[in-house]
Amino acid sequence: MTLQERIDVMVALGDHLRRDNDEFLEALQKRTQFHNDWFTLEHQRASLMAIADAFLRREKLEAWVRNYAIPDWPAPKAVGSSAPKTIGLVLAGNIPLVGFHDVLSVFIAGHRSLIKLSSKDEYVMPYLLKLLAKYDKRTETYFTLTDRLEGFDAVIATGSNNSSRYFEAYFGRYPHVIRKNRNAVAVLRGDETTEDFRALGRDIFEYFGLGCRNVSKLYVPEGYDFNPLLEVLHEWKTLQNHTKWKNNFDYNYALTTLNKENFYLSGPLMIVENDQIASRIATLHYSTYRDVSSLEEELRNRREEIQLIAAPDGFLSLPTFPFGRAQRPGLTDYADGVDTLAFLQEL
Repeated sequence: MTLQERIDVMVALGDHLRRDNDEFLEALQKRTQFHNDWFTLEHQRASLMAIADAFLRREKLEAWVRNYAIPDWPAPKAVGSSAPKTIGLVLAGNIPLVGFHDVLSVFIAGHRSLIKLSSKDEYVMPYLLKLLAKYDKRTETYFTLTDRLEGFDAVIATGSNNSSRYFEAYFGRYPHVIRKNRNAVAVLRGDETTEDFRALGRDIFEYFGLGCRNVSKLYVPEGYDFNPLLEVLHEWKTLQNHTKWKNNFDYNYALTTLNKENFYLSGPLMIVENDQIASRIATLHYSTYRDVSSLEEELRNRREEIQLIAAPDGFLSLPTFPFGRAQRPGLTDYADGVDTLAFLQEL
C-alpha cells in the first residue's frame, strides 16, 4: 500500500466511527466494561470519538505526514524481511485504546506491527483492525496480534516505572522507545474563572484520572484560596457512585486521616499538599510557588516525570496546554515528547 492508500483507509475508519451505528462495536464495549469496571461505556465512546476526530481526518493525517519523508513501500513481507520493519508494540491499558496512536504511527510509516494487547483492553482494538481490512483487505498483512513478542526489529513499549525495567532488560539491545510513568500538572495563577475550573476538572477526572495526561498535581501561588476551585470540582460528586472510585476514595480518606495530614475535600476528591507529581486515585496533590521563575525551574528539573503542563496561555515560557485539553492530544502530541514517527522513519 502506498502512503496515500494507508491514509485513505484510516480516513474510512474514522468515518465509520463517527457514524456511531455499529452495534457489534457497542457489544464489544459492553464486554470490555464487564471485564474492566474502569472502562465505562461513556469513556470508551469518548476515546473512540477523540481518535476519530483528532487522528482520523484526512486533513490532519496529511498535515501530520507532510514533515516526514515516508516511503511508499509495498505491503510488508514475512517477519525478518529487510524493509519495511517489524515493530513490536506493548500497549498500555490504563485508559481505553491508549495505544492506538502507536498502532497508527507504525502503519502510516509503512511498517508491520506485532501487537501485544493489555488484558484490560483486549476486545475493541482487534475489531478496529478488522474494520480496516473491511475497507482494504491488504491491511491484514500489517497487523498481527500476539501474546509474546518475537521476530521484531524494534519495539515501542509503554508501562509503569517497574515494568519499564523489564522492558529495558529484554528489549534494550533493539531500537526502542520505552515509556514510564508520567502525569500532567496544572499551574494556577489565582485569577481563574468558573469555566477555567470546570475545564480543569475535565483534565483531572476524565477516564477517572488514570491516564498519563490527566492532571495529578496543582501548582498554586502562596496564600491561594481553594474555595472557588473546590466548589466547582464538587460537580463531579457522582463519581462516588462508581464502586471502584468510592473504594479508593474511602481507603485514601482513611489513610490521610490516620496520618493526620491536612487536606481539602470536594465531593469525590481530596486535595493534599505533597511534593510528588503522581497522586493516588481520588487524590490530587498540590504545591505552592512564590514566583514564576522558581516554578519554571522546578518544572524543568522534573520534566522526566511530567507528561504535560496545563496553564493559562502565556503565563509560562514553557510549552503548555489550555485547561480542558489535556486528554485531547493531536497527532503531533507525542507521549513523553518522543517523536514516534521520526523514530520509525529512521529505522
